[in-house]
Amino acid sequence: MKATSWLVLVSLVFIGTASLVKAQSPEVTHNTWTSGAPLPTPTAFATSAVLENEIYVVGGNDGAENFADVQIYNPVANTWSTGVSYPTGIASASSAVVKNVLYVFGGTSDGMTPSNAVWAYNPKTRTWIAKAAMPTARWGPAVVVEENIIYVSGGQTSPTGKGPISNVESYNPATNTWTEKAPLLVAKAQGAAGLLGSLKTGYTIVFADGSNSSGGTTGDNEGYDATTNTWTTLTSDPSPRYASCFGSIGAKLYVVAGSGGPSTLTESFQLTKNKWATLAAVPQSTQFPASAVYKGRLYCIGGWASNGGPVITNVQIYQP
Repeated sequence: MKATSWLVLVSLVFIGTASLVKAQSPEVTHNTWTSGAPLPTPTAFATSAVLENEIYVVGGNDGAENFADVQIYNPVANTWSTGVSYPTGIASASSAVVKNVLYVFGGTSDGMTPSNAVWAYNPKTRTWIAKAAMPTARWGPAVVVEENIIYVSGGQTSPTGKGPISNVESYNPATNTWTEKAPLLVAKAQGAAGLLGSLKTGYTIVFADGSNSSGGTTGDNEGYDATTNTWTTLTSDPSPRYASCFGSIGAKLYVVAGSGGPSTLTESFQLTKNKWATLAAVPQSTQFPASAVYKGRLYCIGGWASNGGPVITNVQIYQP
């Protein structure tokens, strides 16, 4: 057989194999919602982050009390397991992962007193270790990681939605030290935040929405440049809210449901266009859920079904 004939035969086999693989792996359906296995223990006001390809949901309130349970979700197996309990019952804390260590910041144990505690969980030793306390005690701050530095922005210092602050502090896990940064342009708590951009184009921490001093919503949106230590005003959310599910995927920050706005609204903010867009509504309304991003999907876990409850066990997964 001639060499050209062999090349044609090989090409046909390759094309046929590629077609079969494509047929066996359907293309992703975008702008859609699916459901995961429900939470074993319903929780609102929990914090969550991805550690070793699993989503750790820390603490929260089950409708009766703030608890210390750590519930771990495996997105691939769609199963839940129990982790090592947090050192104390905690609600409205915030979390982040740096170099395979989970850090949890602030929150409140009694619903009245803000905490400045920082605890780190190492999955290798399966232990929680106390770290340098935050300079400012608070709950409900936004926490975003940029270049292995954790930025803690805003939050509140008193109950019932009052007392939002503009303080911004960065934490360096490598040195266990804190640095004060330029404050937010607008004081707020329970907002939505994420990291947009790239190492090549430069990063921006986007912090949208949040509760204001009267317990209402700000609708404010601002971006932080860590290189210049400055905040700039961005296009406000057309549907102001707080206590939403949120996360950054690709070039956009996604904001879902929450309090103060349409109960099932899903939106995205694109920094390069400085523009908001409306997307497919989340099936179950939720306030104060836990949020996490894993492999290009946004996970909205638990929360209140409406203002004041009931607490739900839903795991709602958005595919952009």
